[in-house]
This record gives sequence, C-alpha cells and structure tokens, in this order.
Amino acid sequence: MPDILSFILIVGVVIFLISSFFSLVPVGLWISAYAAGVKVGIFTLVGMRLRRVIPSRIVNPMIKAVKAGLPASINKLEAHYLAGGNVDKVVNALIAAQRANIPLEFERAAAIDLAGRDVLEAVQMSVNPKVIETPIIAAIAKDGIELKAKARVTVRANIDRLVGGAGEQTIIARVGEGIVTTVGSANSHKEVLENPDLISKTVLEKGLDSGTAFEILSIDIADIDVGRNIGAQLQTDQAEADKRIAQAKAEERRAMAVAMEQEMKAQVQEMRAKVVEAEAEVPKALSEALRQGKLGVMDYYNMQNIMSDTQMRSSISSAAKPESGYQDKK
Repeated sequence: MPDILSFILIVGVVIFLISSFFSLVPVGLWISAYAAGVKVGIFTLVGMRLRRVIPSRIVNPMIKAVKAGLPASINKLEAHYLAGGNVDKVVNALIAAQRANIPLEFERAAAIDLAGRDVLEAVQMSVNPKVIETPIIAAIAKDGIELKAKARVTVRANIDRLVGGAGEQTIIARVGEGIVTTVGSANSHKEVLENPDLISKTVLEKGLDSGTAFEILSIDIADIDVGRNIGAQLQTDQAEADKRIAQAKAEERRAMAVAMEQEMKAQVQEMRAKVVEAEAEVPKALSEALRQGKLGVMDYYNMQNIMSDTQMRSSISSAAKPESGYQDKK
C-alpha cells in the first residue's frame, strides 16, 4: 500500500512538472518558429514569459517578416510591444510598404504606431488615395447671393509627415475656408455657377496640405446650390432699422412738443391768475384813491363810462363774428 501511494505521488509530481514546463516554455511556438526558419532560442521565449510578454505576439509577426524577406529583430519587436505598440500591425504595414515600393523603415513605422496613428491604414492610403467629403459650406458672393457648395477632396497619406502632421479635420477646415474666400471674391454668383472648377483651381493653388499628414491630389465640387439673397435681406433689415429709428425720433419730438405745450398752458394759467389777482386789487386801489382825494368823482364816472363802452364794443364784435362767417360761407 505505501508503494502505491508513493507511485501516485511521483506520477502527480511528474505531471505537474511537465505541465509547468510546457506552460512556461512554449515548445509548440518554438517548433513553428524553427520550421519557418526563425532563429529564436528556447530561453528567449522563457525570458518573454518572465517579462510578461506574450511570445505569440512577437514570434508570429517575426515569422511573417522573415517570410516576406524583411530584416527584423526579436529585440526590436519585443521593445515595441513593451512600449505599448501593435507589433502585428507594424509588420503588416512594413510588408505592404515593401510590396508597394514605399520606403518605410521599422523605426519610422514604430514611431507612427506609437503616435496613435494607424500605420497600416496610412500605407494603404498611400497606395489607394482616400476621398474626404466636406459638409455643405455656405459662402456669399459680392452681389449678396448665398451659394452652398459641397466638395470631395482626394488625399494621399504622406508617410514623412504622419508624426506631428494635422489630420482630416484640418483639411476639411482649410478647404472650407478656400471655398468661402473664392466665392466671396467673385463679383457675381453666376460666375461661380458657370465655372465651378474656378473654386478647385483657386483652392489648390493655396497649398492647403502644408503641415498636414496628407497630400491633396484634387478638389472636386460635388454639388453647388443657390441659397438666400443675403444682400436684399440685409438691405431690408437696414431699412426696417432706419424706420424704427425715425419713428423713435418722431415720438421723441412729439413728446417734447406736448411737454412744451403743457408748459405754455401752465404759464398762461399762471399769468391769468396774476391778472385776476391784479384786477381784484383795482377796486381797493380806486377806493383808496377816492379816500385820499387823488381821484375825483367825475374821474371815476368817466372811467366807468370808458369801461362800459369797451364792454359794449367787445359784445358787438363778438356778436358780429358768426354773422360775417355765415355770409362768407353763403
């Protein structure tokens, strides 16, 4: 019985050691690399395990590079992996660049990949240019007519400017700026409608791809439509604003006239009050004059006669006015 337990224990230990060995040492991957002609040592694969590097992420791209005839190094691939790069995509980009006769080195491809750009897509775009469609761009000609244009920009990736170069949004913004400038410099919107290629030529001459990661091959106006009459609308708005200003000034003058009228009425009423007050003092003054002997009785009667005569003349003139008016009408 003890012999059986010892045998089982030994078998278990052996199985554990074998499984640990095969989990630590990727023998199958080493055999595949050896069969593909990739010289990679078994201890190198074990070192990758200890450095927490997945060996298949390094060896499989290495096999593709060797089969494609690219000069590749295990250490460079592992260093790029540890830096956070995509080794498989970099190797695929190098193979595609070699097939298309595009000069691209591993260091350059690794730098593009670490910069956050898709290096494989960049190589493919260098071979097969990409078409970027701009949104609808509104511009106004000198005659005040709005034009709405949409352009298709054919670009090719510039490998040398991928690191630090501006992206597609910059291309779209610059093309939009060029369209607005070209349409705005046209004397009439009809000129632009008759020759849409005028926009393409003018925009291409500006060198809009400088400082970007792309090379502009062509700019084609896909669609152009006539929009609003902005000039007429601005004139209408200006006329409406002038009208409101004139109305405000007229209202201000009317308010000032009303205020002046009210002030004059107040002054007239004040003068009338003073006259009434003065007339109330006349009898007192006459009495005082009679009392002091400065005014005789005959003088007083003469003054009364004059006042009566004045009142009679006023009544006669007031009665004659309607009659004369009636005769004129008749």
